[in-house]
Amino acid sequence: MTQQAPILTITLNPALDLSSAADTVEPELKLRCDKPVVDPGGGGINVSRAIKVMGGKSTALVALGGATGTRIADLLRAGGLNVLRLTAPGETRQSLAVTDRSSGTQYRFVMPGPEWHKTQVADAMSAIAEAARAGGWVVLSGSNPPGVPAGFAQMLAVRLKDSSARLIVDTSGEALRTVAGSSTPVDVLRMDSFEAETLAGRELPLRTDSAAFAAGLVRDGAAKSVIVARGKDGSVIAGPDGAWHAEAAAVPVRSKVGAGDSFVAGFTLATARGWTVPEALALGAAAASAAVMTPATELCKADDVQRLYAERVVTRL
Repeated sequence: MTQQAPILTITLNPALDLSSAADTVEPELKLRCDKPVVDPGGGGINVSRAIKVMGGKSTALVALGGATGTRIADLLRAGGLNVLRLTAPGETRQSLAVTDRSSGTQYRFVMPGPEWHKTQVADAMSAIAEAARAGGWVVLSGSNPPGVPAGFAQMLAVRLKDSSARLIVDTSGEALRTVAGSSTPVDVLRMDSFEAETLAGRELPLRTDSAAFAAGLVRDGAAKSVIVARGKDGSVIAGPDGAWHAEAAAVPVRSKVGAGDSFVAGFTLATARGWTVPEALALGAAAASAAVMTPATELCKADDVQRLYAERVVTRL
């Protein structure tokens, strides 16, 4: 069995993902939809699910509440995941994705989740620090629920110093802006091109533009390494090992849901196995490309990841 360092994924704002399809999606009509597919969702959950698909191991620490939370916990255990349950302050949210068959367009409706308070944030921080393993990786992925401060990732980075666990952050909105503007570095920060251009205040049309922006965040102390996902143009990383680009595979796109989480899963798993930075970037890119080939909320498939990784194209920038 391939050796790997421990991986702990964190999902503070999970969702029960419902996905369906209708002939057309139009306003003010009763839309007759297909029987929904139900999956446990949320950034960290998806990362753990994809890690398992690729033959790796992780522990998923998930904040769950109410009947929906219990249903997610049951689905995770049925899927063979190792779950640590953290009690959420209210009913776990649901999300809905509906595909319009006439156009192929997908509509995604995402609810906010329950409100957290300071004591619950402190309890979550303590639970994560206790579950993190020395020399392992902690993946903080997905949105912060209401009430969780935008600086949670920096607070966690400081707390994890005692355990020597390393932190990968994949978030958005105010939480991402806070990480990017901080001088308390996380180990790896990932974002997409739109988020990078929003932070930069300018377009980043070339791979070298994304790499330069990522390297600037590293110099400013936001993270030790920064990844920018460029969609069809693959992903770029800048860090201590220089700047690298991994191409995205030319594959048919069925659904983009879960591609980013699959990337994080591949990158984290490869890193936990001791692979080099370009190899880890390539496995992340292969997992992301494999994920877009699957429908709805289904993630990457192992055979697709292996095939696409074998065809990898990685270059130093």
